[in-house]
Parts: sequence; structure tokens; C-alpha cells
Amino acid sequence: MSLWEFANPVKFIRLSGRLLPWVSGLTVICLAVGLIWGLFFTPEEARQGHIAKIIYIHVPLAMMAINAWGMMFVTSLIWLIRRHHVSVLAAKAAAPIGATFTLLAIITGAIWGAPTWGTPWVWDPRLTSFAVLLVFYFGYMALWAAIEDPDKAADLTSVLAMVGTVFAFLSRYAVNFWNQGLHQGASLSLDKEENVADVFYIPLLLSIAGFVLLFLALVLLRTQTEVRARRLRALMLREGANA
Repeated sequence: MSLWEFANPVKFIRLSGRLLPWVSGLTVICLAVGLIWGLFFTPEEARQGHIAKIIYIHVPLAMMAINAWGMMFVTSLIWLIRRHHVSVLAAKAAAPIGATFTLLAIITGAIWGAPTWGTPWVWDPRLTSFAVLLVFYFGYMALWAAIEDPDKAADLTSVLAMVGTVFAFLSRYAVNFWNQGLHQGASLSLDKEENVADVFYIPLLLSIAGFVLLFLALVLLRTQTEVRARRLRALMLREGANA
């Protein structure tokens, strides 16, 4: 079976309908265990106190804000190359979710930064690139809404997804590119010396898994809605032409 078979809207609806209950169930389990364990059953961080426990929400949100745009980049590229409608509709479906994650990452970062840095916001390279990424999310959604022809909208938004990937990349690696600013480095890394302490590590991984699954469940659900809306629009246009 080829992966491209699921570019067929009917097969995608069927497959996503089977996956959604399982993904949703795993989402609830991972989020419940990870957040309850992390927020209520881990010790107070030595330097930052209890405010550091926001890491179980802020870090997964920030990771998914970037990775959501990465998913949009891949699916938009598939549209530009293969012209599969399901792929570009998946990108369209992911945009509001990614924008929400980005906004919440900025808000939770401000809550964390206020007592830690003495200010909720600084024009740090990573924070600035996150703010620009949020603007790209809003611009992407506005472009879809502004263009009536769906294929033309898909083409232009896909190009915008290519351009916005630069800021998604900068949001991820800004701390490595510029050795300045208040933002800390990665909380999780292949280099064990950069990871959080072991007592915080497992609940953080569970929280991240929960947010990844939440994103996947929401994208599947919203993509189903987008596919059905496009099919309904096509039927209405066909009936209008035959009338």
C-alpha cells in the first residue's frame, strides 16, 4: 500500500476516523499523567522555585509551535509538487492550531520570565523570532480567507509556508546562532549535560508526547472538516451549474 493512497479524500476520511479515537485516548492519558506528575509530584526547582514547573506546559507548547509550521512546510511542499488537495488542506487545518500554540507559548513564557528575568518580555533573538512566527501564522490564515479561488489560495499560502519556515527554524536555533539574550538553551538534547534533571525529565517527556498527540488529533479532526467542506462546495457549484 502506497502512502499516496491516503491523498484520496475518501480514504483519508476513513483512516482518520479509525485513528482519532486511539489518538484522542492516548492524548488524554499522556497529558493527564505528565501534567499531574510534573505539576504536583516533582520537587521545587532549586533556583527558580515552583514557577519553573511551567516548563511542563511552556516547553511542549513552544516545541509544537515550531513543529506545526514544519508540518505545514512539508504538506505545502507536497501540494506544490504533487497537487494533492488533502495535503494542503492539512496545512490549512494546522495553521490555527499552530497559531494558538505559539500564542500560548509566548504567554506562558512571559509568565515564566516575569519573576525569572524581572520582565515578561525582552527582544531576545528567540522571543523575537517567535513573535514574527506568530505574525506569519496570522498572515497565512488571512491569505486563505482573502482568496476565493481555493487552488490559487493553496498556491500562495504554500509559498508563504516556505518563507515562514525561515522564522520557524530561527525560533528553534536562535540561541545557538546568537550567544546573547536571556533565553536559556534547549531543555532536552541528545547531549545529556543540557537536559533537565532526571526527576523532571520523564514527566516532561510525557507532557511533550501529550501535546504532540493533541496536535495530531486536532489536525486530523480539522482536516476532515476541511475535506468535507471542499466536497460540499464542489457539489454546490455543480448543482448551480446544472440549474
